[in-house]
Amino acid sequence: MSDNIIQFNEDLIKHNLKNLVRSSVEETLNALLDKETDELVNAQKYERSADRQGYRSGHYKRNFQTTAGDVELKVPKLKGVSFETAIIERYRRRESSVEEALIEMYLAGVSVRRVEDITEALWGTKVSPGTISSLNKKAYEHIETWRTRPLAGSYPYVYVDGVYLKHSWGGEIQNFSILVAIGVSNDGCREIIGAAEDMKEGKESWRSFFVWLKERSLTGVRLIIGDKNLGMFETIPEVFPDARYQRCTVHFYRNIFSVTPRNKMKSVAMMLKAIHAQESKEAAREKARQVIEKLKEMKLSSAAKKLQDGIEETLTYLDFPTQHWTRIWTNNTIERLNREIKRRTKAIGAFPDGQRTLMLVCARLRHVAGTQWGTDAT
Repeated sequence: MSDNIIQFNEDLIKHNLKNLVRSSVEETLNALLDKETDELVNAQKYERSADRQGYRSGHYKRNFQTTAGDVELKVPKLKGVSFETAIIERYRRRESSVEEALIEMYLAGVSVRRVEDITEALWGTKVSPGTISSLNKKAYEHIETWRTRPLAGSYPYVYVDGVYLKHSWGGEIQNFSILVAIGVSNDGCREIIGAAEDMKEGKESWRSFFVWLKERSLTGVRLIIGDKNLGMFETIPEVFPDARYQRCTVHFYRNIFSVTPRNKMKSVAMMLKAIHAQESKEAAREKARQVIEKLKEMKLSSAAKKLQDGIEETLTYLDFPTQHWTRIWTNNTIERLNREIKRRTKAIGAFPDGQRTLMLVCARLRHVAGTQWGTDAT
């Protein structure tokens, strides 16, 4: 009885089935390439036709990665007409997405061994350490090219800020900043125009950053929006003498809240918002004077002092088109971007070097701008 039992080699069957599927996929894709060639040339192989647009001139072989495994494509060479195929274009997009995923993993601090395991789980084949190293170099080149690209056109509105990250230096964990700038063009489109590494947001740091932007042809700046930073504030007239400064109203409110009792914050917030709800600069100044007196009556002299000293810096937006006011009276545009950077870098903790940090931040900046932003900023 036992002699009649049929035994299956499961591994062998799976291997043969995979080869069968792979061969079928390869045959189908090459048939599609031939069909596309017929349509481009407007004639089949060896067909004589007055309507022929070009001629076949052999083919070249190209590996193509599919879920069934690697297949070999026979890509036609044509004379008289360029060969453009949707299949190859999809392959390029897939190849690009795979590279981007590997680059993203590496820049995020994933170990080379872990990247190998992930690629094997996702695509069925491991990516070698040499490939990962090559992609890493390629990533640095591409990101650096994007980061230092010349700036075309003018940017009347520029948002600037620094995001603090952690950095391992000499066995100690230190804070350092990445300075970021977003420009809004004349047609209302946002663009990340600058990102640079720095240890602290001092005057020399901001001067170097602004000069670097200017050397890359940043022009037409009319308003720079940012949090109150003495180094930045003093540098703006030196580098961009025609630009004005708008202090972020949200940060200004927080500065006043720091000296306001918790039980009075709600009423103080309403008074502050009333100042920036006015229809003109003069009306806003008058409202600010009233609020200052009211704060003094409430025994909030420190809050009144901060309001009196800083209110003028928050009213610059009133000299610009009214339809832009809600977008330029705060630095929220860049604050949201900073939160995304923080979220993306949180899992890494302390970076081993500033260059790697800058590359990861720039990779994230480019990704956000390319996938999440609309075109209209103002």
